[in-house]
Amino acid sequence: MSAVPPDPKAGRDTGRRLDRDSGRGLAHELVERLKARILAGEIQPGQKLPTESSLIQEFGVSRTVVREAVSRLQAAGLVETFQGRGSFVLALPASTAFSVEASGIRTHRDVLDMIDFRIGVESEAAGLAAERRTDLQLKAIERALVDLGRSGEQPGNAVEADFAFHLKVALASGNRFYSDLLASLGPMMIMLPRTRLPHVHTVSDATHFTRVTLEHENIYRAVADQDAAAARAAMRLHLSNSRARLQAP
Repeated sequence: MSAVPPDPKAGRDTGRRLDRDSGRGLAHELVERLKARILAGEIQPGQKLPTESSLIQEFGVSRTVVREAVSRLQAAGLVETFQGRGSFVLALPASTAFSVEASGIRTHRDVLDMIDFRIGVESEAAGLAAERRTDLQLKAIERALVDLGRSGEQPGNAVEADFAFHLKVALASGNRFYSDLLASLGPMMIMLPRTRLPHVHTVSDATHFTRVTLEHENIYRAVADQDAAAARAAMRLHLSNSRARLQAP
């Protein structure tokens, strides 16, 4: 009897069922498996994730679990989903945590200092994004800009949309420390001014929202044009204007 040829996938994590007893949830387990594939270079930035049906079959999970896992990857800025085309990898997942505690920002001075800090960090990130962004990353920034524009009709979504735009720009810089830093702050970095300072414009203020949206559009155009100097200037102007608005009576 001839020997059974070895399975080329034997021993690889990618073909195993998920640990249903881990206590962390199947969606979390699937996210970790997909992150591991990306880190291992099995799925490169710009490449497409396995299809929904193939993930269901391979890992033995439901469609709901797969969709939740992909949604988490998208929220983390690692993938972008395009209707009818699938989900594509945008960036390598961070291997270490990089955190700034938003809960430690309590005073008016703290908020203004955070804006100053963001001006330095995000202006350079925007310049690098203009130099390094891929077409896929540019589409992700454009999509975030569209979502921000639409949030004018639903002010409750404006904070998430605003944060998503800044995170996508940071991801396009090609330097994970920029995106890790913004991800560690989360949407709270957008909410801080409205929750901790008096007399601040809100997203329901139509004039304010129009100005903010235009500032984001200018950042997007500079990144799209691959004009690093203009991108840095547009981001610096946007955040400087935000700082000035916080101090307006």
